[in-house]
Amino acid sequence: MTATTRTTCPYCGVGCGVLATPQTDGTVDIKGDPEHPANFGRLCSKGSALGETVGLDDRLLYPQIDHQRVSWDQALDKVAGDFQRIIDEHGPDAVAFYVSGQVLTEDYYTANKLMKGFIGSGNIDTNSRLCMSSAVAGHKRAFGSDAVPCSYEDLEQTDLLVLTGSNLAWCHPVIYQRIVQAKKDRPDLKVVVIDPRKTATCDIADLHLPLKPGSDAYIFNGLLHYLKTSDALDWEYIEEHVSGFAKTLNVAGETAGSIPAVAAATEIPETDLARFYQLFASTDKVVTLFSQGVNQSASGTDKVNAIINCHLATGRIGKVGCGPFSMTGQPNAMGGREVGGLANQLAAHMEISNPDDHDRVSRFWETDKLTTTAGAKAVDLFDDIASGKIKAVWVMATNPLVSLPDTSRVREALQQCELLVVSECEQHTDLTEVADVLLPVLSWGEKDGTVTNSERRISHQRAFLPAPGEARADWQIVTDVAQRMGYNKAFDYQSAVDIFREHAALSAFENNAQRDFDIGAFADISDADFDVFEPVQWPVKAGEQTGTARLFEDGRYFTDSGKARMVPVTPQLPEGECSDTYPLWLNTGRVRDQWHTMTRTGRAPRLTTHTPEPTIELHPLDAASGKLTAGQLAVVSSEKGELIGRVVTTQSQRPGSVFVPIHWNDQFASKAVVSALIPSITDPNSGQPQAKQTPVNIRAFKARWHGFILSRERLDLPATSYHIKVKGEQFWRYELAGEQDLLNPAHWAQTVLEGDGEWLEFADPKVGRYRAARIVDDKLQTVVFIAPDHHLPERTWLSQLFLYDELDATQRQSLLAGRPGPGQADCGAIVCACFGVGEKTIEKAVTEQSLTSVDAIGDCLNAGTNCGSCI
Repeated sequence: MTATTRTTCPYCGVGCGVLATPQTDGTVDIKGDPEHPANFGRLCSKGSALGETVGLDDRLLYPQIDHQRVSWDQALDKVAGDFQRIIDEHGPDAVAFYVSGQVLTEDYYTANKLMKGFIGSGNIDTNSRLCMSSAVAGHKRAFGSDAVPCSYEDLEQTDLLVLTGSNLAWCHPVIYQRIVQAKKDRPDLKVVVIDPRKTATCDIADLHLPLKPGSDAYIFNGLLHYLKTSDALDWEYIEEHVSGFAKTLNVAGETAGSIPAVAAATEIPETDLARFYQLFASTDKVVTLFSQGVNQSASGTDKVNAIINCHLATGRIGKVGCGPFSMTGQPNAMGGREVGGLANQLAAHMEISNPDDHDRVSRFWETDKLTTTAGAKAVDLFDDIASGKIKAVWVMATNPLVSLPDTSRVREALQQCELLVVSECEQHTDLTEVADVLLPVLSWGEKDGTVTNSERRISHQRAFLPAPGEARADWQIVTDVAQRMGYNKAFDYQSAVDIFREHAALSAFENNAQRDFDIGAFADISDADFDVFEPVQWPVKAGEQTGTARLFEDGRYFTDSGKARMVPVTPQLPEGECSDTYPLWLNTGRVRDQWHTMTRTGRAPRLTTHTPEPTIELHPLDAASGKLTAGQLAVVSSEKGELIGRVVTTQSQRPGSVFVPIHWNDQFASKAVVSALIPSITDPNSGQPQAKQTPVNIRAFKARWHGFILSRERLDLPATSYHIKVKGEQFWRYELAGEQDLLNPAHWAQTVLEGDGEWLEFADPKVGRYRAARIVDDKLQTVVFIAPDHHLPERTWLSQLFLYDELDATQRQSLLAGRPGPGQADCGAIVCACFGVGEKTIEKAVTEQSLTSVDAIGDCLNAGTNCGSCI
């Protein structure tokens, strides 16, 4: 065992501290850092499984050009040379960078500096555009700057917590557990959840408001009108610290009005709306936490401002337990905002369109090439690639072929792009398949730098593993390219801390308290102090030792007047309408145990057990209308594309809507990219796509056969109409279905599963049912089950057989019978991914030991005692 390293989790915007200890056998022991103020030792199921994701299988370890290995010099010369040639021939706006909230701040800073400061184009945008840019735009309209006013402790100290557009229990589990504990400690804490679905987050809700998709602004405009008519406004605060209130209040009354009018627009019962409004009006300490469900809309910025308006009108901001709180989805989305990673920003929260800011950054960077115009935002950037306006693009740490809307168009654009450079840690992704140049980068555990979480807390993400192969840090690769393009002096960085010092110095340069982002305290930080850097919330000005828990305590904002701005909002329902052809609204989001495109979480076997394949959640009424049953395969279609997934019926789903996870892609499944269904409709202010409301239809997938394979070795299977591939403990799992008859299942199985060993087989050709197992040296190697329908044996008990070094007669018989034999454990569907506890194990313990509470189940089985997201 080697030393333990304090670092941070690479997943969501909570920014949890992690203790990582490499073991002598090559594994890594992972624990939550009890001293980190974001999580105090808690970790979710994804964070807990980080040690299972650091293997080098399928890692991209060497540079490639046209998928042939080359030296770093060859790769860097090509990138720099081709970028420079295209710039010389077509101008700086003919090239672009597309980066990610998963790179470190130092990587972000270097890429932004090169593109905007020295190439001279605004064409650098980030996948954070897809998740939080509406929050950025709303903050800037209201506060004059992209400032998140709250801290996590405000969530625990508030008296009313409004959760809107966020399944916090699954998407930010550690913050959710902090709230659960706060509610236990203070039962008077009220929680209101606003969400079309009844998600796991509703478990702690005192009130759930299942709004009509996209109608959020009606709720908050109606609340503002109610606050006015109920004499619940803070007129003194408004007079001293707020502008634009008169028009905003009038518009709220005109567009939302009374509770019955809001109820009609949102389809929420009047009594529930009234209860929410009364709670908000009568509670002094209120936090409204919002996330993608608000932001990912064609009117997301307006929704953000409708929320902020209610807090400004009541003075519930800049105080303990108060404020509008945007939760970011990625580990360093906030860091990207700090360095100007969005196409319409300069570094350090300065503005391209502000002449003083432009002059200031130009002088600091000592450049005369700083862009004077904003670049193309994400969706527009790929439209410009499609049109040929942008001829070269460098993509870093993200996969636009899965995450951007209308992915078929994005693929076409990239396939015809003159130069596609991809910095990636994985050898095989949807994007690497079409790249011209592949650059291997360091992954989590190998790279060093800083990240900023949702509460403005900067943490040091430290390396504890050696660099594999020839992989390099993103900042180092960008620096090498910049130097080859002739910008040696401006990019003379030797380490991440060199960049961090410059980033900090720029934040303080001629600031004079005029900009919210200021970390001048670290402009001269030593290498030794950076090594032991402790998490801190910005701003931290020069001479200060501690950070700032919350902003706007003095009522001063970063506008010309020093007052916050209330913004009149006219509510808009989603663009596009349901019709006879597309009668349902498609909603998208995350599942509990996966992250983004599964590049990392897909490596961890325990994380594939909860949701092992793409799902389509819908209300039983909609299932009945479409003649669909739980467990069968179905096709969801929009005007843009279609997707195949497994039907899940649930009363928690709002009638008229379907929910599909965002994670699946071509590396794990066939026809499962949900973004392929989503049109490129964006918010005109933020450029953020509308990912939550797409008109779709659903129909049964007419398969002639269904099957699955569990194999100790990874298989290269022939194409089938439907397939998924996920990694399990000791085996790979494949789910299959075909639209054409499988005339000879036995021949097909033995062809694709060829190999030595003993074959056990059962066949019923009349009904198309076939079961087989291949055993080598008494150890199970492969099982295959084929049937005419989707009613197949549970996979969990079968998967347990791969743990045995030798199968006995009973276990062999159970393979052919298709059910567990006497005494053979069947844990059922996995409920607790952290400890691998299944549904049937829980049911048995409850029955046999008379367990009567969640705590008792935890004491008995450990289920629910780690991250708590399974409770």
